[in-house]
Amino acid sequence: MNEFQTILTAFHFIRPLWLLVLPVIAALWWIVRAAHTRRGMVLDGIAPHLREALTLEGQSRRRLHPIDGVAACLALVALGTAGPTWSRVPDPFAAQSAPVVVVLKVTSSMERKDVAPSRLERGKQKIRDLLQLRAGARTALVAYAGSAHSVVPMTDDPGVMTPYLEGLSADVMPKQGEVAAEALTLAQALLARETVPGGVLIVADAIDPSDVAPLNAADTSLAVLSMLPEGTRDRGMDQLSAPLVTVTPDATDIRQLDRTLDAAWRQAMLENGDQPWQDRGHWLAWPAALLVLAWFRRGWTMRWAAIAALAVGLWAPQPARADGLVDYFLTPDQQGRLAFERKDFDSAADLFVDPLWRGYALYRDGQYAAAIEVLDRVETAQAAFIQGMAGIKAQTYRAGVRGFETALARDPNYPHAADNLAVARRIVEYVEQVSEQSDTGDSAESGADKDVYDNDADRGQETEVPVSRDGKAKGLLTTEQWMNTVDTRPADFLRQRFALEAARGTTPTSETGPAPTENGASR
Repeated sequence: MNEFQTILTAFHFIRPLWLLVLPVIAALWWIVRAAHTRRGMVLDGIAPHLREALTLEGQSRRRLHPIDGVAACLALVALGTAGPTWSRVPDPFAAQSAPVVVVLKVTSSMERKDVAPSRLERGKQKIRDLLQLRAGARTALVAYAGSAHSVVPMTDDPGVMTPYLEGLSADVMPKQGEVAAEALTLAQALLARETVPGGVLIVADAIDPSDVAPLNAADTSLAVLSMLPEGTRDRGMDQLSAPLVTVTPDATDIRQLDRTLDAAWRQAMLENGDQPWQDRGHWLAWPAALLVLAWFRRGWTMRWAAIAALAVGLWAPQPARADGLVDYFLTPDQQGRLAFERKDFDSAADLFVDPLWRGYALYRDGQYAAAIEVLDRVETAQAAFIQGMAGIKAQTYRAGVRGFETALARDPNYPHAADNLAVARRIVEYVEQVSEQSDTGDSAESGADKDVYDNDADRGQETEVPVSRDGKAKGLLTTEQWMNTVDTRPADFLRQRFALEAARGTTPTSETGPAPTENGASR
């Protein structure tokens, strides 16, 4: 089901009783217009040819009258009041895009340069474009050749995926071949852990015909990005029933794929009865306002309409102050919502008046301390939950624990709060154990990355480090020596891990450690 079909299926009116006003408006229009067209001179006793030349009755019936604009404006107001809708109000505490597993084919054929700079490198560029377009959405990466491997599990941080994506090349894969069906099975296992439906994107230059049947039988939203040059065909891809998009020089292909992969997620959101329907009636205010402007034309002004407009103006509450043109039409919260949907979270935080939305925008923008401070004004479980997430991401883990505890105190059944609280407590316990075991008593600054983990319990012991006469600690490596002992090349790491998985015949889908998440207990 495409986007248009999804909208058409979900379209309805929130307040349908207001549609009963439409027949009344139609009757009013008919009565006024009929009376207007009957008005004129008495032409009895005039010769037929002269009557036809002197009368404009036929043209009068065809041209527009003031009642036409009034009736159309009233009809639009009635339709808007009825509340047309085709989507739910987005849940601010859930991802706004479907989780997606990107499956990248990494073979020698993908390193051909008929698509500049190569099929594989162009595929990586397209994946980065997709990550940028889906900023904040959960995405995983799977690579396959003769075996399939989970490169990066589900994450909402594109920075985690980028270095591993760059490290993928044909010589990293332990087996030659192409097992797209096995990669799909691995991707489906990753999606099975998500709380909402997701999709799978296969980036490849060919599909083995033996894999076509499993791909066509997949019960997951599936799309394929073909890395073949224009005009080149592949027998396996031609037999796929899934949407097939050919790589383009611009972002047209990525936008199309994003819409396709979100189809199942949008359908699931429509079926989510916990979220109210989003009223779209305000969109009809614009054409109604344009019709009102026509009343000021000479000969179009209707006295009763002017009186009605004056009455509405006097009855209306004091207008909001407008510092800009947009302020005449949208409230600050509405402007903030538009900025939030554009993923301009910094501007959204400046625009929002509602402290809950303002705090959430600050959280999404990475201003965790400011988000916690703003959300102190909101005494709801949602606000406390966001404070907990902000504390975890700011690495003030005890603040995160307190946030989740507060959320549970306000709502014991708040989704994922109990699970995230357990994970946060394990993180605090782990940090304090490490501090206890490795504390050297060194009060110097932390490492170059400036990460400081809270240890409110002050666990740890004073440890004496022997120092030689030249002032250097014995047995400790210099920074350069320590860096030389660390293998920082993602390609080497992936080569070793894939080889180990292939030797064991395992393709793990779980992650190495828990971390609190907005959509689930751990990730």
